[in-house]
Amino acid sequence: MAAMAENAEGDLNSNLLHTPYHTGDPQLDTAIGQWLRWDKNPKTKEQIENLLRNGMNKELRDRLCCRMTFGTAGLRSAMGAGFCYINDLTVIQSTQGMYKYLERCFSDFKQRGFVVGYDTRGQVTSSCSSQRLAKLTAAVLLAKDVPVYLFSKYVPTPFVPYAVQELKAVAGVMITASHNRKEDNGYKVYWETGAQITSPHDKEILKCIEECVEPWNGSWNDNLVDTSPLKRDPLQDICRRYMEDLKKICFHRELNSKTTLKFVHTSFHGVGHDYVQLAFQVFGFKPPIPVPEQKDPDPDFSTVKCPNPEEGESVLELSLRLAEKEKARVVLATDPDADRLAVAELQENGHWKVFTGNELAALFGWWMFDCWKKNTSRNADVKNVYMLATTVSSKILKAIALKEGFHFEETLPGFKWIGSRIKDLLENGKEVLFAFEESIGFLCGTSVLDKDGVSAAVVAAEMAAYLETMNITLKQQLIKVYEKYGYHISKTSYFLCYDPSTIKSIFERLRNFDSPKEYPKFCGTFAILHIRDVTTGYDNSQPNKKSIAFCVFNRHLSKPFGATDIGTLEKEQ
Repeated sequence: MAAMAENAEGDLNSNLLHTPYHTGDPQLDTAIGQWLRWDKNPKTKEQIENLLRNGMNKELRDRLCCRMTFGTAGLRSAMGAGFCYINDLTVIQSTQGMYKYLERCFSDFKQRGFVVGYDTRGQVTSSCSSQRLAKLTAAVLLAKDVPVYLFSKYVPTPFVPYAVQELKAVAGVMITASHNRKEDNGYKVYWETGAQITSPHDKEILKCIEECVEPWNGSWNDNLVDTSPLKRDPLQDICRRYMEDLKKICFHRELNSKTTLKFVHTSFHGVGHDYVQLAFQVFGFKPPIPVPEQKDPDPDFSTVKCPNPEEGESVLELSLRLAEKEKARVVLATDPDADRLAVAELQENGHWKVFTGNELAALFGWWMFDCWKKNTSRNADVKNVYMLATTVSSKILKAIALKEGFHFEETLPGFKWIGSRIKDLLENGKEVLFAFEESIGFLCGTSVLDKDGVSAAVVAAEMAAYLETMNITLKQQLIKVYEKYGYHISKTSYFLCYDPSTIKSIFERLRNFDSPKEYPKFCGTFAILHIRDVTTGYDNSQPNKKSIAFCVFNRHLSKPFGATDIGTLEKEQ
């Protein structure tokens, strides 16, 4: 009887694979057939077969009849079966599209090669992990005789853009979903510049993906990463170069070696522990105290409700209690892929101050400029110096720039815009000291053209150690910055809404508040001075009431993003 049941199950699966599907939706029928023919991952293939067997056509349509698109952080979605999810097949398809586009753009593609890195995410139910997806990414390219620099171990996201520049590769991919929920993963693409891709590259790559959806011969052969002579491991070389470059932004190594200040570091179950330890060593510090429960990779992020240090005290609980026990005054938290940083400081009243991204930026901006002034040559021109921030971030750097005489520039949301602009400035002989986005993304120096939590962590430690010699805390210094350059207070938060009609009605009400085409004039008891609506291109701070950000965005894209897209962009940062 057991053998008969097994044969029946096998016959059913065989029928699912070879018979046409009649869901009543020709597009869905085609998509089902493609998935079952192309997917060689037994678990994701089974997920689609089960949905088909149970007649769950709506979920099949949701999974199979749309594709991922590039947001502010590349392709990002939940892991699982379907063309709009992150899985073996969609990563193979994405890489095939990448290959086709890069072959068109670079005649020396097969000489310069491609970089692949990954974090520690994984999902057992889909047999999906960042490491496996990285191997499949490499396999697609190795099968096409492209040299691939595949890291042999998980790395911080900034290591990939750094490696792209250092190794002079044409591009690179980091498999990560950063601080997103545990169910998600992503495919983050960097251009030869070391900055994330922007338009038109993103749109052209998507077109190429659409033209290369059927897996090529060899694309599923992940054994190539063990057998191909074209696969190279850049881990030790890149780690050594990166740590050497960190010395460029270390200004007080001797002071660091003598400080009595203690630091606790949490890597949030991600990649950061080993690399932050090395960075502290480079700066002359004693090792930061790790949070033992969060030191090692854990794709379930089992000790936090969400793996985002930006959430504050609620997710920093273990770090803060350890710091109190160890009498450490400063806590440093890198997110799971170590590209962002949160900082908390114990106050005299026994409470913890968790700094916002905007507050940390005020401190970093002051620190980087102060160090530049003290360490630059006399004939250095302050007008050659730049700092940058995204348009949704605090304007504190602008205030510092106006008083000190350097330049400040704004970009659209997303560090890909910052990275691209920094590259332009560097090519024109400018010096960029610091850039940030309010969602705790910081870049000190320009060795990497993306946000970097590892370097930010050790720079924050040096700043705290320096201030300690003058009996000044980070919070006290923040007040000094505000007193000198003006107070910049912000309150950022978010609401999760998955109903497009509700989102649309909220924004329509804001745009027609008291009367048609009138925005709110007050927020509580406070008068609103300026409103910028990038969706419609309105900005009443400009003489023509046209948003500059809107104009810049439209130079890159065929259409502006809508209200729902703004929410997505902010979430993905």
